[in-house]
Amino acid sequence: MQQNIFERLRDGFRSLTGWKIIDSYILRKFLGSLVFSILLLMTIIIVFDVSENIQRFMGKGIPVKEIITGYYLNFIPYFINLFIPLFTFISVIWFTSKMSSRNEIISILGNGVSYNRFLVPYGVGAVIIVLLSLILSNFIVPHTNAKLNEFKFRNFGRQAVSTTMLHVKNSDRSYVFVERWDRGNGVGYYFTYEEFEGSAIHKKISAQTIHFDEERNLWVMEHCTRRVIDDEDNEYVSSARRIDTALNILPRNFDQDIYLSETMSYSELKRFIREEKRRGSSLVAHYQIEQNKRVANPLGIIIMTFLGLSISSRKNQRGVGVHLFMGMGLAFTFIFLQQVSTVFSVSGGLPPVLGTWIPNIIFLFITLFMLKVAQK
Repeated sequence: MQQNIFERLRDGFRSLTGWKIIDSYILRKFLGSLVFSILLLMTIIIVFDVSENIQRFMGKGIPVKEIITGYYLNFIPYFINLFIPLFTFISVIWFTSKMSSRNEIISILGNGVSYNRFLVPYGVGAVIIVLLSLILSNFIVPHTNAKLNEFKFRNFGRQAVSTTMLHVKNSDRSYVFVERWDRGNGVGYYFTYEEFEGSAIHKKISAQTIHFDEERNLWVMEHCTRRVIDDEDNEYVSSARRIDTALNILPRNFDQDIYLSETMSYSELKRFIREEKRRGSSLVAHYQIEQNKRVANPLGIIIMTFLGLSISSRKNQRGVGVHLFMGMGLAFTFIFLQQVSTVFSVSGGLPPVLGTWIPNIIFLFITLFMLKVAQK
């Protein structure tokens, strides 16, 4: 029964697209080149990683089976998903250039196949890879990242990383700010508490350091300055060596980590972002960038596929090397744009959605132009 359904779907697809043997040939070349490039690069990455971490593994006496199942099986999906747009781009350039150098593309177009029809197997291959990337980004990689973190914590201990410039909403009328939070010692430096009445500050407390007393469930501020403004705009300033107070926050609210979002599925990340917005977290932009990347990067595979095709379908007397050189230049430009737009989204006031999609939008127009002028 299942086989009949599959055959009907296959026949319906072939009838709808006019699928031919040559399309299957191109699709096999496409996916085969992609798998080969992924296996090749992942082998290189794993060899370098083993050589770098072998002393740590041996020093902790970690069994080989645990290293493979707990570390590398969770390590590999992240890098495959990270590089899959670049893998796709290089694979398309490689096998299409080979076809072009052997006059296969000229023969296909010369037998009455239009250039737009020639794009169909490339589009089908790109859609297959996009679906794979979406599943990896939103379901598999967050799970393997969490498992990888568990392995590192269990065998190497948790790294105490300091975070900076933290804004947290304490209540509807008050906010707290910590310039630097030391996660290892649980100490915040250059702390500020601000309480508002309307749009004006009513009370402000500044402290050089702050830490949480778990026994008394109180925050301890040291070397403090308190400023209070009354209804008549009179300001009263006082100093204290120490102030113990209750706040509607806990140390975990300062233990913010931009990489935490990488361990959440898409639905979990959406809920997490809503909660962080409610608390006024200063890292919301980082989390929104991660959310949008999980859709933008997979869809960028379609753009990179047709861009690679438009570059490599033209026959060149100098061979595949010229196409690869041009392709690598465009690939690094794309990566550079991604990094620049991300920086502007975090610190330059550019909306995270726009910052994430700008490279795709720019390269979409480049791809459309390249397809228009491609050899037909």
